[in-house]
Amino acid sequence: MADKPTDAGTGRSTALTVARVRGIVSRVLWVICLTLALVLAAAAFSFALDANDKNELVQLVRDLANAFDLGYFDLDEPVKEFQDPNSEVKTALFNYGIAAVVYLIVGRFLERVIRP
Repeated sequence: MADKPTDAGTGRSTALTVARVRGIVSRVLWVICLTLALVLAAAAFSFALDANDKNELVQLVRDLANAFDLGYFDLDEPVKEFQDPNSEVKTALFNYGIAAVVYLIVGRFLERVIRP
């Protein structure tokens, strides 16, 4: 027993620390992606429910959604634009919904890759 090096336990504790850090990072990334998806969903529902545009909370949610729509799903140049009487609602639901799904898929993928 006297032949064992004194730092034999550091390899296990280092691996455990790395695993914990990876677990925390993966959960943080998942929560960030989930939060962004929820912001996009809330903005889409604000269009669907015909929320008051002058309300500061509605404006904040729509501004955040516009900032996090990945540039491809924005309402100025949408992926798909509808031409019906409810075109603004349908366009917002479709484009922000797709962006929210993309955030959820990417977030879950990153969480699975990073998590030990």
